[in-house]
Amino acid sequence: MISVNKLTKIYRTPFKTGNVVKDLFARSYKEHVALKDVSFEIGENELVGFIGPNGAGKTTTMKVLAGILYPTSGDIQVLGATPFDKRPEFLKQISFIMGQKNQTFWELPATDAFEFNKAVYEIGDEEYKRTVGDLVDLLDATDIIKMPVKTLSLGQRMRVELIAALIHTPKVLFLDEPTIGLDIVAQSAIVKFIKEYQEKYKSTIMLTSHYMQDVERLAKRIIVIDQGHILYDGKLDELVAQYSNVKKIYVTLLSPLPHDFHLHDGVNFRYEFPRVEIDSPRSHLSEVLSHITKRLEFSDISVEDEPIEEIIKRVFTARKG
Repeated sequence: MISVNKLTKIYRTPFKTGNVVKDLFARSYKEHVALKDVSFEIGENELVGFIGPNGAGKTTTMKVLAGILYPTSGDIQVLGATPFDKRPEFLKQISFIMGQKNQTFWELPATDAFEFNKAVYEIGDEEYKRTVGDLVDLLDATDIIKMPVKTLSLGQRMRVELIAALIHTPKVLFLDEPTIGLDIVAQSAIVKFIKEYQEKYKSTIMLTSHYMQDVERLAKRIIVIDQGHILYDGKLDELVAQYSNVKKIYVTLLSPLPHDFHLHDGVNFRYEFPRVEIDSPRSHLSEVLSHITKRLEFSDISVEDEPIEEIIKRVFTARKG
C-alpha cells in the first residue's frame, strides 16, 4: 500500500548576506535536510505508529506521502500511484487528518461539511447515508452533527472532523496528532474509534502522536524517526525487549513496610505508604516477586513494562551514541 525508498526532502530558504547587490541579483540560500534516505513499506490493513520528537520529520514524511509536498529525491508509491501527481483516483482513496486543523465550516453545522465532501468525492446517496450513519454511531455523534461547529468543544469538533474526513472511506489514512490537546475522556474516545474504524473498513493507517499511550493501544509496529533518519522500524514488543531490561512492580501494602526490608543489589524501590514501586531487572524478577510475597502484606500487586516514553528516549540515546 505504501512504499518509500530513499526519500529525501531538503528545504532551501533565502538569507541576507548584507550585500545589497548580491541579495537582489544572486540570492544565497541555506539548506535544511528534513529527511535523508528514508525507506520503509507499510502493507494493506496495517496500522503503524510513526513517532519521534518535534522536528524529526514525521509530518514532512506524511505530507510527501499524501502529495502535499514534493520530495527532493526518492521513489514513493502509495496505492500504486506517485502522490504528487495528485490524480483524482488517488486523492479519492486517501485522507490526511491533522489535530486541530479544521475542514468543517465554523459558523455552520457539521452536516454542511459532510454534504460538501459528498459532492467533492462524488459519493452516491445510499453510500453516503450508510457511511455517515456508521461513523456517527461509532463516534456517538448523533447529538452534535447538527450544531454549529463553533459551539462544539474541542473533543466534539475532532469527532465531526473525523466524520467529514472519512465520508469517502479512504483506503489509506494519515493521522497526524489526532488527539492533541484533548482531555483524557475525548482522547480515549478517539483512540477507540480509530481501532474500531480500522477493523470495520480495513484501512491502512499511519499515526503520529506525542501521547505514547495512543500508540501502545493502537499499533503493533512502530517506526521511530529523528532528525530525518529512521532509527527503528519493527514490532513494538521487540523494541521493548531490545531496549528495556527493567520491569516495574507496583505493590499496594496492607501494613507499613518493615524497617529491615531490602532487595537484591541493583534493585531500586520507592516507598510512600501504602504504595511501593520497584524497578527490577528482568533477570531478577522471579526472585524479587518471591521475596515480596514472603515479606510483605499487600492487597494488590502488578508487573508492567517500563513506560514506552522512557524506552524511546533510550533508543534516541543509543543510536546517537
